[in-house]
Amino acid sequence: MIQFLLDNERHAVTAVDPNTTVLDYLREHLQRIGTKEGCASGDCGACTVVLGKLSNGSIRYSAINACITPLGQLHGKQLITVENLQQGGRLHAVQQSMVDCHGSQCGFCTPGFVMSLFAHMKTYEQPNKAEITETLGGNLCRCTGYRPILDAAVKMYDPASVDQFTAREPTTVAELELIESQASPIELVANDKRYHAPESIDELASLMQQYPDAKLLAGGTDLCLEMTQRLQEIDVLLYTGRVKELLQIVDTGTTLKIGAAVTYSDCEQVIVDQYPDLRELVERLGSRQIRNQGTLGGNIANASPIGDMLPFLIVVGADLVLRKGDVTRTIAVEDFFVSYKKTALQAEEFIEHIVIPKASKGYLFRAYKISKRLGEDVSVACGAFYIKVEEGIVRDVRIAFGGMAEIPQRAKQSEAALRNQPWTQATADTAMKRLEDDFTPISDFRASADYRMQAAKNLLQRLLLENDNLPEELRVTHHD
Repeated sequence: MIQFLLDNERHAVTAVDPNTTVLDYLREHLQRIGTKEGCASGDCGACTVVLGKLSNGSIRYSAINACITPLGQLHGKQLITVENLQQGGRLHAVQQSMVDCHGSQCGFCTPGFVMSLFAHMKTYEQPNKAEITETLGGNLCRCTGYRPILDAAVKMYDPASVDQFTAREPTTVAELELIESQASPIELVANDKRYHAPESIDELASLMQQYPDAKLLAGGTDLCLEMTQRLQEIDVLLYTGRVKELLQIVDTGTTLKIGAAVTYSDCEQVIVDQYPDLRELVERLGSRQIRNQGTLGGNIANASPIGDMLPFLIVVGADLVLRKGDVTRTIAVEDFFVSYKKTALQAEEFIEHIVIPKASKGYLFRAYKISKRLGEDVSVACGAFYIKVEEGIVRDVRIAFGGMAEIPQRAKQSEAALRNQPWTQATADTAMKRLEDDFTPISDFRASADYRMQAAKNLLQRLLLENDNLPEELRVTHHD
């Protein structure tokens, strides 16, 4: 059984197929049709709902895509849909602002925008255009041109008021704590399908041995496409998002240990604090809804050759701690990928946490992503560079690309052309040429092989040209 709060009441679910998404449950089981299906892939935001989660004795609100969220993930949370916002005959401040600013035309996307704005209002105390724009990056509209929606996002703060959710928060906290305190197994079993949500790493390891063919579910932002896009059914889902050990972020002094179930929203700031140039890449990694669910561990285990964070992890020398039963082992991220979508994971083994070294003094890190759209798009190619230049000489360098081969990998021939050479245009030209020895990219619907190769070379050229904007201690003098 799973339990969650809906309409301020505890809602229990037992005999429902674990492959059921939150969106389908709302529309088909509860007849709540305000939440819409647009793309069924987490891109358009029409299905946006908000989850309230316990966080240090209060409620933390976050927007998610209901279309790619399995029902079981609601356990222990408060589910808020567009139907919950209106109180009696009075619209919520978010809804009223959308009316006043003419933020809706055909209306199909409107509930999703309203829910994203509701989560934003609960997260930020004051309106800020950059923050609002980032929040709405995962909500698409074909009618309004967005300006009236942005106006509504500002107007909803004036006048400031306490809504029913804030007023009821102490009661909501108590009710969610009561759900969490109950010891019954968190599972769904129906139609010969199973969903389990273990709460300890030992329990997860045991379940992996009991169900060796199970699919591990972290954020589900890619896995759930098998259900919604490919119409496949998954027999056993093991949810990692309640395993306490996998939700920790530990600063050891020299490394950051990120649990495999930590979401991007929860870990992005601590990583960006160490590697500031990573901020743009992270902000372009899907929408806020996606980053509220997607995990770094899931991005790695998915083993896509265009996983945006993978080149970064490779060049900084990150490691993975893997677990099978009671046994753990450590492997470099660079060695984790074997072939297309194949990894070094053994049967019944899973990622426990990711170990990211802190930035090394004297090294410059840069990450660049090439895609057809600035946001909400996968990479054509993604490059990461970690370079140390002293007195105009490249003392050390690590380069990795995604989208250039069947796995994300180092450009070792290009690195060799740079190492111990003057950091000049002539050296860079040689290194760019050597990229042709490192990679044989393919042509597909995103880009041709020639385009990918030229783009990779251009990113190395960009690294050189950005030298003039570096801090004095990293700046070098060109000798060509």
